[in-house]
Amino acid sequence: MAERLTNPPKHQKEKIDPMVLKISIIMVIGALAPLLDSTMINVAIKTIAGDMKSTVAIIQWVITGYVLAMAIAIPISGWAINRFGGKRVYVFSLLIFLAGSVLSSLSWNIDSLIAFRLLQGFGAGLMIPTLQTVIIQASGGKDLGRIMSIVSMPALLGPILGPVLGGIIINSLSWRWIFYVNIPICMIALFIAWRGLPTDEPSNSKQRLDIIGILLLSPAFALIIYGVSKISSHGGLSSSEVFVPMVIGFLMMVAFVVYSLRRKISPVLDLRLFKSRNFSVSIILLFVSGIATNGAMLILPLYYQQVRGQTALLAGLWLIPQGIGMLLTRNWLGKLTDRIGSRIIVIVSLLVTTIGTLPFAFASSDTNQILLAAAQIIRGAGLSGLLIPIMASAYVGLSRDQIPDASIATRIFQTIGGAFGSAILATILANQLLIRNVSTTVTVSNAYNVAFWWSIAFTVIAIIPALLLPKRKNA
Repeated sequence: MAERLTNPPKHQKEKIDPMVLKISIIMVIGALAPLLDSTMINVAIKTIAGDMKSTVAIIQWVITGYVLAMAIAIPISGWAINRFGGKRVYVFSLLIFLAGSVLSSLSWNIDSLIAFRLLQGFGAGLMIPTLQTVIIQASGGKDLGRIMSIVSMPALLGPILGPVLGGIIINSLSWRWIFYVNIPICMIALFIAWRGLPTDEPSNSKQRLDIIGILLLSPAFALIIYGVSKISSHGGLSSSEVFVPMVIGFLMMVAFVVYSLRRKISPVLDLRLFKSRNFSVSIILLFVSGIATNGAMLILPLYYQQVRGQTALLAGLWLIPQGIGMLLTRNWLGKLTDRIGSRIIVIVSLLVTTIGTLPFAFASSDTNQILLAAAQIIRGAGLSGLLIPIMASAYVGLSRDQIPDASIATRIFQTIGGAFGSAILATILANQLLIRNVSTTVTVSNAYNVAFWWSIAFTVIAIIPALLLPKRKNA
């Protein structure tokens, strides 16, 4: 079956349904805004921190809060599409993201910026799953390979163009222009979506939103991450500022587990899915690899700016090799996963990611830039080999009616892992800078070395659950 999907007969390859192609292009234009925004902001973090007089541990919430808000919105998207229809939800998500962008550009302090980024993240969290659902429904399951190649273009171009555009903006204009550029993209996307997308009717079966589950699960993650982010500024786990939110978060997590197992109808996260070993292993991998990859994504541009003394533009340019590495390996991984299974691909990808990160764990202010660029290409190639095979293995052995719940769960843990990664590595970096006290180039470089070692440690730890992945993907 996998071969029939990836290698359809010649008569099916002639052309994609024009209506499906039109819907795909319209919706991808809207997705450009959040995908570029999320990569541009990494380059701007140092500038924003200086302007807002903030520390790394606090400023990382500009990214972490955005990702957490996405995680909250993901399960709501399925209910919203069922209740209101895909077109209405997509247009609404664009409006929310547009409002968050305008307000972020007008933010007056770090607290207001974090709050408005939450609004942005909620809009993005609704938008991306809705885009995928509407396009798959419109296609009727046909020509998905070529359609997904169109849909994935922003995700491929984001890591390459985003840092460069962010660098140009920071170098020439105010950081607020990172949010200004979203406005025309969203306005164009709203106009063509309203005019060009067909109006789909809501489902006759009114799915109930699991409000209690969301109110337990989302704050639980947020409180745990908040406690982690306070470790460096409050001297360890013994502080009440750290201990209290983390304990409350864990208690809410336990309460959610009890509630979810007792709820019989559509919990926000169906824990019964974890009876499948493949699913459980894949979720653990998505979470741990999210910590390793997203944490390093946060500190890489900061390394180039704080240790190498690069401008935001040059930092963005030096991040291009990582995007190129991701681009080089992405296209053929799906077919390879179908042929040899996900275990070997994931293990090799984790090892390649480790090799690509290792030079940064030893790098100083005068390490050869070409060496670091080559390391980023290797690292990008490794990162690209993680998500596709892990996601593929998550569905092995699940029944057809479990697929929607599994899709929501994988998206949640992928985004939550990314939020943990940003918070943990930002906390480690801030703690190292605090311990070393003197901010010379050498001490700052050593602090980044330690942070990269932690990223490597999480990557190596991920190899353990990867050994439990299926050898071959069942058809």
